[in-house]
Amino acid sequence: MTTAAFHSEGGRLTGFEIQGHSGYAPEGEDIVCAAVTSAARLIECAVNDVLGLEAPVKVRDKDAYLSLKLPAKLGQDAESACQTLLAALLVHLVQLSEEYPEHITVMEV
Repeated sequence: MTTAAFHSEGGRLTGFEIQGHSGYAPEGEDIVCAAVTSAARLIECAVNDVLGLEAPVKVRDKDAYLSLKLPAKLGQDAESACQTLLAALLVHLVQLSEEYPEHITVMEV
């Protein structure tokens, strides 16, 4: 199962950790894993490459792990954009978990 944990502090989304293969299909054919990975990597690219931030990202292929942590202090425009991006990822993954409840779980911590 894939687990997505979204971290927040005082109502501010600060990042996410996603781990595990969904088990929907064999590795390389799993549409749930592909959807999760693609969405998470899109957010990573938007935050770091498009907005030009330096949010730390960790990737471990061996246990299908990906995390992103926003910098503590951001300008107003960057903060607003990052909150929108993380909220969109959260909603997307919740919708996937509703469609594939045995393969993905989402939590806010």
